[in-house]
Amino acid sequence: MEQRELEELKGRVLCAAVLEKAGFAIDLKESTRRAVKHRRGSDIIIVIHEGRGWFDPLSDVKGDVFSLIQHIDGVAFTEALGRAAELVGFRPTEPRWTRPTRERQPSVSLTERWCARDEPWPGSATWRYLLDERFLPEFVLRAAARQDRLREGPHGSVWAAHVDDGGIVTGWEERGPQWRGFSTGGTKMLFRLGAPDALRLCITEAAIDAMSLAALEGLRDGSLYLSTGGGWSPATNAAVRTLAARPGAQLVAATDANSQGEVFAGRLREIAESAGCDWFRLRPPGDDWNYALREKAGEEQERRNGRRDLPHARRPHQG
Repeated sequence: MEQRELEELKGRVLCAAVLEKAGFAIDLKESTRRAVKHRRGSDIIIVIHEGRGWFDPLSDVKGDVFSLIQHIDGVAFTEALGRAAELVGFRPTEPRWTRPTRERQPSVSLTERWCARDEPWPGSATWRYLLDERFLPEFVLRAAARQDRLREGPHGSVWAAHVDDGGIVTGWEERGPQWRGFSTGGTKMLFRLGAPDALRLCITEAAIDAMSLAALEGLRDGSLYLSTGGGWSPATNAAVRTLAARPGAQLVAATDANSQGEVFAGRLREIAESAGCDWFRLRPPGDDWNYALREKAGEEQERRNGRRDLPHARRPHQG
């Protein structure tokens, strides 16, 4: 097959079609319009470039539709071409987005976009979302605000900053009742909350989980609560290695209690061993740390309700 024919075939088959035929399903909650996550059991593939490219977030594998077929089916390139040809004309299921398409962003810097947003304050929509729906206590929200880690996002969502070693904002996680994403044009590095020079380094997969663990531990002294934003970019990898190189550092793999969390924990262990620092696996008692925090809040509320329902103690009769 000539190069022109290869390019024509490649342009007629979407990566999503390959994945749907192979039994993958779209994880809408974890997807954005620019990066659609597909799952099949513990296998995860992210489709990018409007369906023309893909990558595996748990490894360094990526490519076009032909390499995707080779990756998931374990076949040679010539066989992959035949299987791609069979998918010509097949239209995969389109994600049903609940968030309207974003307007094109003006050509301003990340710093300008970040600074243009208000900080959350008690009673604001973002504050209420974090307090009432995510059950994050005020002492954690105030600590995050003091370190300039949070901004008011659209429609009551929150922006949680990723920063480099110098504290410069490189991007931000976006979380809300109906939305999850990352800043357009931003770079995932690390969300950081706590003592900048801390040696106990607790790494989670989301800023809300990092803040939830901080709440459960009462912002433990000497701890830095971190989030990778659900990915593992080269910048994140470099930032974690820099932190692990601190004399006396301990990497705490506080990732989710699922297959992806275990893969991330394994990467952290490899980094710790390479840097010669301590390593510890801290699993949440549930899917993630925010789930654990909400469960704890519910149990405390039940205990308070139980105490209110108890009859008043009566003094013994004195004859």
